[in-house]
Amino acid sequence: MSTRTDFSYTLTRTLDAPVDSVWRAWTTPERYERWAYTAPGTVEMDVRPGGAWKATVVTPDGGEFPLTGSYLDVDVDRLLVIGMDVPGRTEPSAMRVELDADGPRTRIVVRQSCDTAEERDGAEQGTALLLDSLAAFLADGTHG
Repeated sequence: MSTRTDFSYTLTRTLDAPVDSVWRAWTTPERYERWAYTAPGTVEMDVRPGGAWKATVVTPDGGEFPLTGSYLDVDVDRLLVIGMDVPGRTEPSAMRVELDADGPRTRIVVRQSCDTAEERDGAEQGTALLLDSLAAFLADGTHG
């Protein structure tokens, strides 16, 4: 029996890059650091089901927040389910990142369920900023 109320969001974008480039941007620490608002040298990724990740996010005002978690599901070039550790909770918060090829472009869908409307609104806003930054990173042509 779940007492969780569904406070979820879904964001969809079409990115001007092939699926494999988008995948590498999400799963390669050096690339992820270039667009995901992280402190240099703080990203670690073991991209496999059960593999751990960590990163320190830097806020616009210079605050730093260490984040940790694990990969709950991995299907190369198609799906990443990223578990994020939440203080005080036994279960991670999960973010689902789905990729679909659209010719030379990629359709990305990000979904997340949260515990409160406030948490959802913050997570959705943060994810929208991440997707904007990812789109800019992929558009600059240096993502490899």
